[in-house]
Amino acid sequence: MVELATESGPFKRGNETGLTYDLKMAAWEWLYREAGCRVIGLEVKLEGPGGRIVDLAAVGPQNTFYIIEVKSSRSDFSRDDHTGGDLTELQDRERNVMGRTDLAKETLRQALGFAKETSPDFWRDVPAFKQALSDYQRVSGKEKAYRNRVATFSTKFHDSRFMGIADFHYLIAPKGVVTRSSLPPRWGLIDEASELSLPAPRKDVRKNTGIVSNFLRAIARSNTTSMMRSQGMSFTRGEMGTAR
Repeated sequence: MVELATESGPFKRGNETGLTYDLKMAAWEWLYREAGCRVIGLEVKLEGPGGRIVDLAAVGPQNTFYIIEVKSSRSDFSRDDHTGGDLTELQDRERNVMGRTDLAKETLRQALGFAKETSPDFWRDVPAFKQALSDYQRVSGKEKAYRNRVATFSTKFHDSRFMGIADFHYLIAPKGVVTRSSLPPRWGLIDEASELSLPAPRKDVRKNTGIVSNFLRAIARSNTTSMMRSQGMSFTRGEMGTAR
């Protein structure tokens, strides 16, 4: 069984904590030992909605697809635990801020005209202009923050398209980080000791030869990258060629 709290490993990424890496290895062990998977990949970029990268993807008996996401803390879990309704609400708030930015921009334009007309040489020092500029910068910064948040807002755990690319979806997390009551629908839960806490329901996933081939190819690419990284190897796209 995998022992937690290691500081390094052959496939540990530079930006990973020891805990995250250990959870990945515990998930790998569960996929191999319990799910019977013999094709397993780390950091696999799958085709589909946004080309999402999953922490682990695997293929088991009868071409059964597994996806496991690693969550090392409650905040890490919360980042992906949003619904489509949460995203709509955030987008509505973004539009409201955009409206205030447009109003502030128009106010700034008028204040600039007034300042240049009343004080052509020192228009930057006119109080009305300075206040309008400050207001515009404030709401413009808030709009940028909302825009960035919307761009990175994750609904992964509740996205029907994402849930449709594998037979089973699991989370692996230390005990207490994800509870049965907080577990998203149609997800299963594995603990840090590679033990099943709650089984995931099987989904009816559409598959054909092309889909299976793409899934396997994505895992092969991720494993090649992991092996290269572990050996300190780096190649440009031209040197590696393009997989067909």
